[in-house]
Amino acid sequence: MADMATLTTDILVDAFTRVRDELPSQLDGLSAEELRWRPAPDANPIGWLAWHLTRVQDDHLAGVGDVEQAWTSGGWAARFGLPYDEGAIGYGQTSADVGAFTVPDASLLIGYHAAVHDLSVEVVTQLHTPADYERIVDERWDPPVTAAVRIVSVIGDITQHLGQLAYVRGLLDQR
Repeated sequence: MADMATLTTDILVDAFTRVRDELPSQLDGLSAEELRWRPAPDANPIGWLAWHLTRVQDDHLAGVGDVEQAWTSGGWAARFGLPYDEGAIGYGQTSADVGAFTVPDASLLIGYHAAVHDLSVEVVTQLHTPADYERIVDERWDPPVTAAVRIVSVIGDITQHLGQLAYVRGLLDQR
């Protein structure tokens, strides 16, 4: 049987991999217009949800690993060319901000998420001891956020948004 550190790493990598494996099938074949489609005037579209869940994962896992985000290190911010600040992750955006999101096709979203998945696996595989998981990574909260809490929070967030994205895709397909 694997030791606890290996088991923990395997579980976390599996959680991130499940999102990475499912996301392309939800985006496959969608046009730029379909990626921007909103089922209600203020609802989040599929493309924005994919970008947001990936930006949160990128931002937060890079913070855990104390490494540069794929968004900037991989040139994704420039490739997307969005009308947002480079550090934007979608949190707190207005309906108008969300409505300004556009990409030419799903391949950009899929490629960026694959890069973020790689970064996430790299970060998680560097965590070996309880002290690694107990390390404070964000002091803006009370209590301060540990690496373990941040990782679990990200997994919860990205799986929730993937579910929302799949639901909107179902609505789109039924139009």
